[in-house]
Amino acid sequence: MAKPSFRFTHYDLKDQRAGAIIEVTLSAVNNVRLMTAPNFQRFKEGLDYKYLGGVAKKSPVKLTIPDTAHWHLVVDMEGHHGLAESAVKMVTVPTPQRRAS
Repeated sequence: MAKPSFRFTHYDLKDQRAGAIIEVTLSAVNNVRLMTAPNFQRFKEGLDYKYLGGVAKKSPVKLTIPDTAHWHLVVDMEGHHGLAESAVKMVTVPTPQRRAS
């Protein structure tokens, strides 16, 4: 199994609710990829994987968690000059909706 041939920074976002917004701050242009746990495993193994995000030309970047699941964020230098310094923070966390009885 081929591992990624480029440097990256990994953030384990743990379980997140749909609608949560994360903010990624970067020191340079890099790729920002938000992916589920199974897709992160495929990423590490060099297999095809799915993600949200892409080339981040401006900082900060805000991404919305689309589904309730275990999420990972990768900042990587693939196609760029070097690995950016990065930081991630939760901007908003959705409150659980109550069901009407």
